[in-house]
This record gives sequence, C-alpha cells and structure tokens, in this order.
Amino acid sequence: MSIDPSSIPSFGMPQKPQGGGQPGGAPSGPPPVVVPDQNLVAQLLDQMQLKHVVDEEGDLTAPWEGFRVYFMFRGEQKELFAVRAFYDRAYPLEQKHEILDLIDEWNRETLWPKVYTHTHEDGVVRLIGESQMIVGAGVNLDYFVTTTANWTQASVGFEQWIVERLGLQKDIEGEEGEGEAPTDEEA
Repeated sequence: MSIDPSSIPSFGMPQKPQGGGQPGGAPSGPPPVVVPDQNLVAQLLDQMQLKHVVDEEGDLTAPWEGFRVYFMFRGEQKELFAVRAFYDRAYPLEQKHEILDLIDEWNRETLWPKVYTHTHEDGVVRLIGESQMIVGAGVNLDYFVTTTANWTQASVGFEQWIVERLGLQKDIEGEEGEGEAPTDEEA
C-alpha cells in the first residue's frame, strides 16, 4: 500500500501556494502548534483511508496483511508519540544472524522505522519497527501530520523491503492464491 501525499489532510489549515512564492503566500504568524492526541491521529488515519481500531490497551491500530501498526501515546502526560509496527512473520532462532544483518542494513540506509528483533521464549524471532517523537510541549501540526503519514508509509515499505530481500514474494503469492486475494480495503 502506498500513501498518496495529497491524502494528507490539512485539518482546516490554509494550503501553501504551489510554486513556493513568498509574496502573498507567506504565513502571517508562527506555524500552528498543537499537542497531538489519539483523536487527531484517528482523523489522519481516516483521511488516509486506513482502517483502524482501538485495541484492548487503548492504542490505535491499523492492520495490514502480515503486520499491524500501532499509534501510541506514552508517558505520564502522554508526551511521547510512537508509531510501532509488529511484523507477524516468525523466523527461527538459527536465522537470527541473517535477519540482524538485514535490519542493520535497513537501519543504516533509512531514517525510519528503526527495526529490531524480539526473541520469544520459544526461540521464535519477530521484527518490530519503531519511530518516536516527543509531543508534550506541542508540535507544528503540518510536521506532525506529515511525519506520522511518512512513518506509516515507511512501516509498510519495510515489510515490502524485507520480503524482497529474503526472496519471500513467491511464498506470499502462494498464500494469497490459496484463498481470496485481499482487496485494497482489507490492506
């Protein structure tokens, strides 16, 4: 799934003029600053036409085939905003070194999400991607919206990247062929 940049909402903010000209298009004051909350993120996800639910812990979750992206506020004052992706594919412990080499490459070459492994007690290795920003003192609304959309898109991009790097596309296409192919609305 790719996110069309034009789907990023303005939330009533005046649009910047095309062409980048200063005369008549420069803002008259400082940029709007907001303290983001779950409602703002839900509006953004709606604007991006992404299905989402609130999980049992109260976090917004957008599910995709093979992974979920969580939009979480943490801290005493909910001052930390995190976009965290939990990738469902399980890797055997014997493959962890190969996986670590790959995610090291990803982490060196990209800004987000930073990806790490989590090894379960049964020896199964799974991947988690995460991006964070401190929002408690407020953040420029345009920056928050654009960054959240970019982090979401990058989480999807990592899944596509790791599938390609591990040569798993044939396995995934085979799984989709066993039942109905997912529609855009299910993604």
